[in-house]
Amino acid sequence: MFKHLYQTSQFAENFACQENYKPAFKITGLLHDLGKYQSAFQDYLINGGRRGSVPHASWGAGYARIHKLLEASIAIDGHHKGLPDNAAWKSDTNPYMHNEIPAFKDVVLSFLDDVGVSEVDINTSGGINFSELSQREIFVRYLFSALTDSDWLSTEEHFEAEKSAMRVGCALPVDEMIIELEEEFSRKSTEGEINRLRNAARSEVVSKALLPLGFYSLALPTGMGKTLTSLAWALRHAKQNGLKRIIIVLPYINIIDQTAQTLKGIFGDEIVLEHHSSYNEGKKDGDDEKEALLQLQKRQQLSCENWDYPLIVTTTVQFFESLFSNRPSKCRKNHNISESLVIFDEVQSLPKEVILPTLQMLKDIQVVMKSSFLFCTATQPAFEKRPKFDGITAICPLIKEPDILYDKTRRVEYHLLDNLAPIEYGRLSAVVLGCDASTLVIFNTKKASLEFYTFMGTFGNWESKYHLSTSMCPSHRKNVIKKIRDDLSAKKKILVVSTQLIEAGVDFDFPVLFRAMAPLEAVIQSAGRCNREGKLAVYGKVFLFKLQNGGMPDKTYAACAGFAEELIKTDINQLYKHDVFERYYSQVIDLYVDPDKYAINDSRRKFNFATVNDSYRIIQKATEGLFICNFNEDSRQLLHSLRYKEFLGRNDYRKMQAYTVQVYEKFIFQHADLIETMPQGFRVWHGKYDQATGISVAPMEADNYVV
Repeated sequence: MFKHLYQTSQFAENFACQENYKPAFKITGLLHDLGKYQSAFQDYLINGGRRGSVPHASWGAGYARIHKLLEASIAIDGHHKGLPDNAAWKSDTNPYMHNEIPAFKDVVLSFLDDVGVSEVDINTSGGINFSELSQREIFVRYLFSALTDSDWLSTEEHFEAEKSAMRVGCALPVDEMIIELEEEFSRKSTEGEINRLRNAARSEVVSKALLPLGFYSLALPTGMGKTLTSLAWALRHAKQNGLKRIIIVLPYINIIDQTAQTLKGIFGDEIVLEHHSSYNEGKKDGDDEKEALLQLQKRQQLSCENWDYPLIVTTTVQFFESLFSNRPSKCRKNHNISESLVIFDEVQSLPKEVILPTLQMLKDIQVVMKSSFLFCTATQPAFEKRPKFDGITAICPLIKEPDILYDKTRRVEYHLLDNLAPIEYGRLSAVVLGCDASTLVIFNTKKASLEFYTFMGTFGNWESKYHLSTSMCPSHRKNVIKKIRDDLSAKKKILVVSTQLIEAGVDFDFPVLFRAMAPLEAVIQSAGRCNREGKLAVYGKVFLFKLQNGGMPDKTYAACAGFAEELIKTDINQLYKHDVFERYYSQVIDLYVDPDKYAINDSRRKFNFATVNDSYRIIQKATEGLFICNFNEDSRQLLHSLRYKEFLGRNDYRKMQAYTVQVYEKFIFQHADLIETMPQGFRVWHGKYDQATGISVAPMEADNYVV
């Protein structure tokens, strides 16, 4: 018992990012299993029994509360069941405060004698002061994460030594990575105006790397290489401030795939960790290579548990829902966000209804956990503090005059189709056909995109027509995206009809683009798929249109689209200004959105961790994955291999992701006769699957039930 407590306390103490935190982290590690010194638990260890039949967490939590170590008490109380709400924590620990637990003093004496600490040591381990209640709350989360990871690492070392030995932590090799990145830049062309602008922007950004920890923004036009430019700054900023890792947070899986592959090509697999649901390493030939790859996969799987890795590429959902979670397994990695540099790409995609608690969480982490944050996007939201919006006090821009870059890299010309009077498919198709060039048409709903794709039928002399939506499984979408890219490279004349999934992270380059009227971020991001490389002799053409009975995904989306329409009609030339989105964003938040719709900041200040866990979601509607067995022979073979497995492992689920479509719960009930629930718990779609458009249901149903 003593060895485990001591080792846990040592791990936890080492996870503290400041010297004055270390006593609290150490004593929390020592106290967390105090309850195991009770005679009933010792009997359980000797004679066995049902797992969890002798609760022990509240004993250490109660003792910590008696000594006014409230942060430690909450963390210890939740280290198995999850961080509790304030009332539940008080209920768990009140009996110890009121002397209601028989033999409690004897258990404490046994514990103190065994671990060799005095009550004086325990009393002096607290005393950390914070200026805000929310900072104290994040300290509890930090402590809880460190305790959880320390407890599991110690237990793993004792019971699974071979597995434990595979956890080879690697420090951020910042000097080597700077050299490798500079070599990558040296291989890129320096010819042409765009490349000169890219290099000048990178030099300006890098010159600000020696600034202290804080909040930074990088606003660069599409195609200016912000991923590698941001990393060039990040590596030097990490070196200057002694940061331990870099975390890149992206909203979409397809962006993660592209970004991770680029970074692995520069730095190698040993440096870059992908953490998202559908990641699955490719196979290599040769027994030695297979064995090396297997070992690497195992290490990376372990690192996904606690993010002990130099450079991590993850999703917005994974990052934020872990931060706001109260569950031990999800929170285990959070302590490794301390002393890190976090890069957020495409930050305009963060849901507006939870933007205030999201920003407040980042502000608290920055102060308490000594981290830096960089917001990257071509459309920078208004995240700074202003009247009626308690945002970030100061965000330092890494580009002093972005308007010059935006003016010099302008690639498109905007047009309002029929001055945004509502039109039908016939009118839209006539204009699309009249363009006589490869064309991308983007709608707000799956219903509209599917109907227009069907409506176009045999119209036009297109060499190929493609449809893209989330009704298609990832493997299907990936195949279609590759075909589209190949056709564009071959200069074939094609038509692509898509939902808004194409707006970010899909590097298409069309000469002509049509976009159904939408919120301003969607309009600008869509335009980034037109003349992306700037190779046209003239501007690419972006037509904005308003569809008769076109529909919108939700009320907030519709309100923001309406406001964007008013703004654009006033002066369409605003769309060429770099700061138009920032002004639009602040007005939208003030007029149409409650930026803390679920009162999460108040729940955090009240230390209601379980309530916060249930309230914060990046994706609000509950969804479930459907495995598409009839997509192709590979999907059928995979289902066959899984059908009779008693248990599915992580690799099984990763393979399944390629053939899985997310649907709303209503879809499950509406089509229960076409869905098989497997003994392992996952569901299989046996209904129609169209090789052009995906899950085959009525267009209206696709919007109501398919994500």
